[in-house]
Amino acid sequence: MPPTVAAIIVNWNTRDLLAECIESLRRHTADLNLHIIVVDNASTDGSVEMLRRNYPDVQVIVNTKNVGFARANNQAMQQSAADYFLLWNSDAFATPGAVQSLLQLAQSQPRAGLIGAQLRNPDGTFQASYTPFPGLWQEFLILSGLGRLLFGNAYPSRGPETEKGPQVVDYVEGACMLVRREAFEQTGGMDEGYFMYAEEVDWCFALKRAGWQVWYQPQAQVTHLGGASSTGRRTHREADLYRSRVRFFSKHYGPRKARQLKTLIFVLTAVKNLVHGLLRFFSRGRVGRPVVSLKHLASELNKSL
Repeated sequence: MPPTVAAIIVNWNTRDLLAECIESLRRHTADLNLHIIVVDNASTDGSVEMLRRNYPDVQVIVNTKNVGFARANNQAMQQSAADYFLLWNSDAFATPGAVQSLLQLAQSQPRAGLIGAQLRNPDGTFQASYTPFPGLWQEFLILSGLGRLLFGNAYPSRGPETEKGPQVVDYVEGACMLVRREAFEQTGGMDEGYFMYAEEVDWCFALKRAGWQVWYQPQAQVTHLGGASSTGRRTHREADLYRSRVRFFSKHYGPRKARQLKTLIFVLTAVKNLVHGLLRFFSRGRVGRPVVSLKHLASELNKSL
């Protein structure tokens, strides 16, 4: 019997993208034993109604509140008996042979607990698809903008990803991940303490500690828009991201490193807000207000320690 694959899509108010996503998966996985599970996090845009009307064969789990990305994925994995779980963003779209390449690599590498795809922007350019585990220097480069300014990328260690074949990496980006059932069962899934962002980083860290490998498969190319589920909560997006980073540091590197990261985030955000305020003043209000207030940021970061 061919292996069974459960494609799990967590949705929050991305109805139209969700329909495109499902169509792309169906179109390019007809030869696989794959079924689709959508976990809806209390959408208000008619997503559930659309699914029930247009895709009656898709399994739908409806949450009465937005429980976050990690918990929603865990819900579906706990309810599925599939051999593999394909965690798939609603703003990601399959290309011919992408899922098959992930599955073939998993079957050829029995210690591969999680495999990520090569992500591409809609214009065909490459998104960074795998990354070393975070450290203070990397976070400084990202938060200050110096990584992109000096190296053309927030992570200078990220090189061209098309020239290399499949390889073991630290962690992959969470828009598309194939997970082996045994790896899920051993590690217990994602840490539900993360609401959004860094869940995949934390899980890859846990998988490696448990003896599993994390692979990157550049032959599996997936188009990814990015940020579709966070556009509706823009004022919380940066705070969510920073809080998750501090949580990761606290959990894996200890409270001292977490406090250092918290200070770094707060200071650099204060500098950004100051520069933004000056630009707004001299442009006579034509520049928008800062996304994150320092008071809100401090409150959110304290939740991670």
